[in-house]
Amino acid sequence: MPGEVVHVGALIQCPHQAPGQVVSTNVRVKVSGQFVALQNDQCLIAGCPFVTGPNPSPCLTVKWMVPATRVKVMGQPVLLKDSQGLCQNPAQAPQGPPQIKVTQPRVKGT
Repeated sequence: MPGEVVHVGALIQCPHQAPGQVVSTNVRVKVSGQFVALQNDQCLIAGCPFVTGPNPSPCLTVKWMVPATRVKVMGQPVLLKDSQGLCQNPAQAPQGPPQIKVTQPRVKGT
């Protein structure tokens, strides 16, 4: 099923509602004036409040597991609004799936 293509300015949140920001290596393809997000791009989470017991365990990054299957930019699959990933803490332990809340509405991929 087609999903909206994610771009650098998309609203991404960790499971604990902290915002995420894609740092893209894509320098060629834009949608809505912003670069398209790719599977291997860094997605950094800032200000995650998650705590396990007395120790803080904030989400810091997102590892994308299921990107687009048919759309690629510079040889890498793009991220779609329904792409799946895992937020990771500083020890790279999984914290849960990120939520892609808002993307551009015009370009879709599969």
